[in-house]
Amino acid sequence: MPVQLSFSNHLRADGLSVSFPDRRIFADLGFTVAPGQRVGLIGENGAGKSTLLRLLAGDHDGDASPSGLPDEASVSGRLTRPRRTALLEQEVPFSPDARVGLVLESALAEVRAIERELDAAAVALGGADAEAASSRYAAALDAAERAEVWTAETRRDELLEGLGVAGLGLDRRIDELSGGQRSRFALAALLLSAPEALLLDEPTNHLDDAAADFLESRLRAWRGPVLFASHDRAFLDRAATGLIDLDPGRQGALAASAAAGRGASSSEVLSASGGTVFGGGFSEFLAVKADERARWQRQYEDEQEELKRLRAAVADTARNVAYGRAATDNDKFIRHFKGENVARTVARRVRNAEQRLETLEREQVRKPPSPLEFAGIPAGSHALEEAAGLLVQVADLEVEGRLRLDELQLAPLTRLLVTGANGAGKSTLLGVLAGGLAPDRGTVHRRKGLRVQLLEQDVRFADPSATPRALYERVLGERRAGQVPLSSLGLIAPRDLERPLGTLSVGQQRRLALALVIARPPHVFLLDEPTNHLSLALATDLEEALGGYPGAVVIASHDRWLRRRWAGERLELHAGAAVPAAVGN
Repeated sequence: MPVQLSFSNHLRADGLSVSFPDRRIFADLGFTVAPGQRVGLIGENGAGKSTLLRLLAGDHDGDASPSGLPDEASVSGRLTRPRRTALLEQEVPFSPDARVGLVLESALAEVRAIERELDAAAVALGGADAEAASSRYAAALDAAERAEVWTAETRRDELLEGLGVAGLGLDRRIDELSGGQRSRFALAALLLSAPEALLLDEPTNHLDDAAADFLESRLRAWRGPVLFASHDRAFLDRAATGLIDLDPGRQGALAASAAAGRGASSSEVLSASGGTVFGGGFSEFLAVKADERARWQRQYEDEQEELKRLRAAVADTARNVAYGRAATDNDKFIRHFKGENVARTVARRVRNAEQRLETLEREQVRKPPSPLEFAGIPAGSHALEEAAGLLVQVADLEVEGRLRLDELQLAPLTRLLVTGANGAGKSTLLGVLAGGLAPDRGTVHRRKGLRVQLLEQDVRFADPSATPRALYERVLGERRAGQVPLSSLGLIAPRDLERPLGTLSVGQQRRLALALVIARPPHVFLLDEPTNHLSLALATDLEEALGGYPGAVVIASHDRWLRRRWAGERLELHAGAAVPAAVGN
């Protein structure tokens, strides 16, 4: 049965299921997001967060595969949402040659149409059918108020200022902007359209602190329902009024809690087999989830021990109870009179053990699945320490209009965090260090034999039909791929190794790009916003692994959590120049 779509002032899913021929995304998912609520959508990469958001945003007309899902997708259930619901996707939808001003004006198209309808309804008030005209005007006025038609230009300027792109000019082409700037213009356009409901896919990926705070304040004031997918723990803690966890493994944890006599907490509502709605904050959620996982593991181990004991009892009870020792003359005498009672006792104990065994085998909690864990940096690599000296030396560097840097030195084991607002020059600096961008002035000296690799923000694979395993072998060569199998890195789940790249989520593709770098670790590893699109668990694993990386590491990031934990050197950029006070520890 296809998805049934209806309209209301809230977001709701009932019995929503999505599956492909080779895997299930989620099943029987149910939740409600009321006006004024801000619900964070969390789960592993590939758990279906983006799929769910696209389903809620899309049109559903029966037999067509909804929201751009592959034709082989099987989708069923019921969805409810406001008519004017807008989605911010991770991929910016604008044409490269589009002008910023026209992009923003196109976002106001529906608002302009509402304004025109209000004007037409006002004119109609002087017509013959006063009752119909009055009803039309009231509906148009209500729509105009909800769309904030009278403050469109003021809101546009406030959004551009708050998101830090006001000074870029409305006549700039999209392809002249950095990835972060494009994302913030996309967010500004979405908010400017003043939809009744907001669906946001990783909205803070390209936001600095000030822009993230601005977005948080906007969402807190939003009158309609808000559902957003995010890995940003700080943002989830501060902005979300509740969470939806799409991790299917958590159902086993909740089953273990029930078996142990503990139901869902007062802040949880189980939604069939599809996910869990959690009413607390994200930090509290992580603690609850860790406690659930530990309880699940203990319950599983206890039940396995009980199963072993019962199986042994079923096999041995008759022998152990009745004939555990050699029979004496007295036993023979008693058995002559009580043999039938002994036999009945043995049979009853065997039946009881068999019944307990059957019940436990049927109702036992399943084994907790092994979480996908980053296995760390492969062995066989080392820093270039054979001779004294630096790996990279930069002097009097300038990329016109984007970056100016007097000096930068990278030693064999440098750990450098580059921070700054969007457009400050972080990605430009990494591009120069990687050799992909030539400076207009200055020198960049690299040690002879130096291998430098960059994990870019935006991953693009040329062949979407290739599988992760095939691409991995093609890039690394069969020998290296055999020495360090892709599955050994803990970045790609076994079931995804043979899937076409085009079917993987943005986060899964980013993991593959990371695997292609670390499988042959470079002497200088450059990472541009490495925690973007990665689940919190994998982002944490990566950060810890980089601490022991056998080479130099340079990270450009706005991630507040990463910055708080960073113990190495720091370089802050502002408007393309280093801020002296921020250099060093």
